[in-house]
Amino acid sequence: MKRPGPTHVEPPETDDELEVRPPKSKAAGLSSVRSSFAHMHRQGHSVPSAVRILAKMNQTDGFDCPGCAWPDPDDRAALTEFCENGAKAAAWETTRRRLDWRFFQRYSIDELAQKSDYWLGQQGRFTEPLMLRPGSRFYEPISYDEAFKRIAAELVSLDSPNEAIFYTSGRTSNEAAFLYQLFVRAYGTNNLPDCSNMCHESSGVGLGQTVGIGKGSVTLDDIHQADTIIVMGQNPGTNHPRMLTALQKAKSNGAKVIAVNPLPEAGLMGFVNPKSPAQVLSGGTPIADLFLQVQINGDVALLKALMCLMLEEESRAPGSVLDEDFIGLHTEGFAALREHLAAQDVDALIDSAGVSRAEVEEALHIILRSRKTIVCWAMGLTQHKNGVGNVREIVNFLLMRGSIGIPGAGTCPVRGHSNVQGDRTMGIHDRPKKAFLDRIQEVFGFDPPRQHGFNTVEAIQAMLEGKAKLFFAMGGNFLQASPDTPRTAQALQKCEMLVHVSTKLNRGHLLHNKWSIILPCLARSEVDTQAYGEQFVTVENSMGVVHTSQGHLKPAHEGLYSEPALIAWLAERVLGPETPVSWCWLIENYDRIRDLIAETIPHFERFNERVREPGGFHLYNGARQREFNTHNGKAQFTLNPAPDLSLPGGAFRMMTMRTHDQYNTTVYGNDDRYRGIKGGRRIVFMNEEDLLEAGIAPGSKVDLTNDFGGKERVAARFTVVPYPIPRGCVGTYFPEANVLVPLEKFAEGSFTPASKDVVVRVARSD
Repeated sequence: MKRPGPTHVEPPETDDELEVRPPKSKAAGLSSVRSSFAHMHRQGHSVPSAVRILAKMNQTDGFDCPGCAWPDPDDRAALTEFCENGAKAAAWETTRRRLDWRFFQRYSIDELAQKSDYWLGQQGRFTEPLMLRPGSRFYEPISYDEAFKRIAAELVSLDSPNEAIFYTSGRTSNEAAFLYQLFVRAYGTNNLPDCSNMCHESSGVGLGQTVGIGKGSVTLDDIHQADTIIVMGQNPGTNHPRMLTALQKAKSNGAKVIAVNPLPEAGLMGFVNPKSPAQVLSGGTPIADLFLQVQINGDVALLKALMCLMLEEESRAPGSVLDEDFIGLHTEGFAALREHLAAQDVDALIDSAGVSRAEVEEALHIILRSRKTIVCWAMGLTQHKNGVGNVREIVNFLLMRGSIGIPGAGTCPVRGHSNVQGDRTMGIHDRPKKAFLDRIQEVFGFDPPRQHGFNTVEAIQAMLEGKAKLFFAMGGNFLQASPDTPRTAQALQKCEMLVHVSTKLNRGHLLHNKWSIILPCLARSEVDTQAYGEQFVTVENSMGVVHTSQGHLKPAHEGLYSEPALIAWLAERVLGPETPVSWCWLIENYDRIRDLIAETIPHFERFNERVREPGGFHLYNGARQREFNTHNGKAQFTLNPAPDLSLPGGAFRMMTMRTHDQYNTTVYGNDDRYRGIKGGRRIVFMNEEDLLEAGIAPGSKVDLTNDFGGKERVAARFTVVPYPIPRGCVGTYFPEANVLVPLEKFAEGSFTPASKDVVVRVARSD
């Protein structure tokens, strides 16, 4: 039977009432407070209800924010330890709207595909499992038990466990992630792609190769103690707003902040702390002491130019720049790097970065005043073909100064989802280390698969080629998060079955397959009651702190399963008597799961005891102690050539990014307040001089095209908005522009899609 495809795999146009206003120069303030409560109100919460919910977010006895992974301070505010986008995430999750089988009697998947991503997410919480049968265009209700039976039957019928793919979102708890990977490996595969493949995988690979651990080396106290903080390829005002409070505290302690980014984002320029009346009255704190507006992917050229100038300064005043003792005792490869830098043309590097010599020298002056330097970065550095090289060059820069493993200094990749780092710690990895697999065998008595599994890019390719036939998603919105949207949709549609563990409706649910099943689950903010009473789960934040998260709200429906329970019941049915553990016994009391984690995962000794301490505990981090888990116990200098940033005539380099009313693929609204956009998402930001040269008027409709690999990709009818972006560069929102991101263009070594560096052409729409 031929399976018809969805009407829309890309979001429809949403800019009929587009307004463009001047961008903001400061983040937060009273407008963020108004926005927070407005979003809670739209989801049916009164002011007292909103206060009760938000007062429990990020508290030691409350639930962890379902948004970003920024750590909680020890002196957290009693009622207001959240940011505007955290409030949006809480509103979205705790909505009073419900979405049951009656909704799916009214709307076919074809009708739903015509709706915007924002509209889909606003329809409410799933309350029961749903199934789309072969040939049907309407979901229908089924029981959890029937869903588990159908999924188990499909998994058992596959010719090989490697024909199944098990995806994981970063919102999954440690307990769920541990059970999930254990079930998948007992089933017989390492096909465990996860959302980190699409964001910070380059950080993990680059840091692992150089300092021996794929995590950052700093704590929140280090941020406060730093003398220099360099924020590269990151927009904290929108993506990690609570980071601004930490930067503000660092500046009050005397720190200087250098912002490196193609756009002058509001959160990089200034911050008005809405918790402080004095801040509101005074107009807030300037954040960036220096803004270096690099062109897209100009970061390695900038870092290399800085290191060349550092060596010049060292030659003039030996011992004033390099930490020779640290380099000699704790590192390897500096001689080769020094030779490499000596051969560079500094002016050419500065020109390639897109900044001026005076700006680079000013940055050097700030950097050389102290060794207490932290470099923070996010996807602006990782989502490039040279994403791993970008991260390794940051490490080179810090190692030269001895700025790793001392207070106030080190590496700081800012993770984008609340437990994406914890998922990896728990074993969600398509390429697990031998020691981890050996430990699973010792603890559980079965030999887990040793063959590498599929990462995200490989999983899409495998589905396209018919090598994978079942796709199981533990949360997330795989379709909209992935590159090459139509090809990702085509890949998913080739599967025999799709299974989505979800709380809300998204576009990925609308793909028509032989079988599609939606398994609703409890949200993080809701009470999780099992046989031994109310349970809590744990998460790991961006700085390696493991702590509790416990919901307090009544579940959206009394019959909803928790994520750990969903995994346990499915494992019981799939594995049968061959199961390595008593899954349902574990679910009775999550302490039992944590006891197994403590037995299996290094540095989780006395897990149940330590995690009950207020604020949790820090995981061991060798780089923080200058103990580098590399082949020879030393940090590695590496050689990373600056990328060729030349463009064909008439082409532009495109980056994708979030709006301020968005978190990852979740769209909370159609505005981008800080960039001055109201009522639209199909936007392309362009330099005014580029517009003039191309003869394109502001407000025009244009088509963006990419022909990487000889395949034309088109994102049609985007509205042009003039913006202070470097010449030759354009900015767009994802997922609207993901159609332009080639599946085959990804970071070398990490397979992270190169969503921040896509060569496009811009032409007026017909």
